[in-house]
Amino acid sequence: MFKFICRTLHHERSVARASPIHNLCFIQIQPFSSSLKPTQNPPSQHSFAVTYLIDSCGFSPEKALSASKYVKFETPENPDSVIAFFKHHGFTETQISTIIRHHPRFLLSDPEKSLLPKLEFLKSKGVSSTDVARIVSASSHLLRRSLEKQIIPSFNLFNKLLRSEEKTLAAIKSRCADLLFDHQTHVTPNIEILRKTSVPNANIMLLLTNYPRVFKTGSDRFALIVKELEKMGFNPSRVNFVSALRALRQMTKSTWGKKVEIYKKWGWTDDEILVAFKKQPECMMGSEEKIVGVMDFLVNKMGLESSFVARRPILLTLSLEKRIVPRCSVYQVLESKGLIETNGNSLATLLVSSEKWFIEKVVDRYKEEAPEILKLYKEKLDRAK
Repeated sequence: MFKFICRTLHHERSVARASPIHNLCFIQIQPFSSSLKPTQNPPSQHSFAVTYLIDSCGFSPEKALSASKYVKFETPENPDSVIAFFKHHGFTETQISTIIRHHPRFLLSDPEKSLLPKLEFLKSKGVSSTDVARIVSASSHLLRRSLEKQIIPSFNLFNKLLRSEEKTLAAIKSRCADLLFDHQTHVTPNIEILRKTSVPNANIMLLLTNYPRVFKTGSDRFALIVKELEKMGFNPSRVNFVSALRALRQMTKSTWGKKVEIYKKWGWTDDEILVAFKKQPECMMGSEEKIVGVMDFLVNKMGLESSFVARRPILLTLSLEKRIVPRCSVYQVLESKGLIETNGNSLATLLVSSEKWFIEKVVDRYKEEAPEILKLYKEKLDRAK
């Protein structure tokens, strides 16, 4: 039986529970606090700012009233100039509305001074106007960051790590602006922790470019999670080490405990849960509703043993609506006609295979004996969409 040491973020002693799987250490995700402070006297619901936010920016009356506590203006000149600025640089009305709803104080800014240099920097690196608009609208907090102190140094850091400006641009386009945060506070110290733990550079880059928010963690907490993973028996040289790091980083201890209890209700032991997590860390990243839904379908509707699923946790990472239900519908038809081997291994292979393999080896292969399966499969996919 594996034993884990749970340390709270403030190093407080906690009472040990009977089940060691509960004693994992987690990042406690703290809500962001706004740096904006409301004015002493909030404006009335009929103020000019409220009306403008509703009519020109797509705010609901409630959101407009709330935003007007932080943003006061009595004439449309400056807000109009900001909206015109975004339109001039290729932003759609929807993108502009999204940006303003997240950061209404942009309406009070001088766009040529505070916003334009950041857009021009991205364009100077070869990012198209369309991609700039997409990146900024998806991560509008980028426009609040310092160009000289955060954006440029972060870009240069990634350029050095990835050894290619092309790869750096691809990462920024893929993950939007989450990469361009304060690298001195977050990225550099945590990369060093992983390197000292013997995590290969390729795996560090994989985590950094695909899931940069994992690094938005204090170094002490980050190091604590890394140590817990080592105690759990994860090999730092394997890819599943950084996958597990991502999983523990995004969950609170309470959320983990609820998911453990769900698996236990299906008969899983502590050891089975740990082995499943080590084999497929993503099996603990789905919502509680998804875990229950997938287990219910596979066990109660498809007749698989719960322990069989525990040994193949990859099944819990698949989409119930888009993958499991459509393919199981085809499987049931083929099973009823005696065209396919009816056992758990056969079903699991069918579920985890690529779309190309499934179409070629299953749908096309049996199109004469079971011509209805193609239509059935498409109907299930369309319903999922």
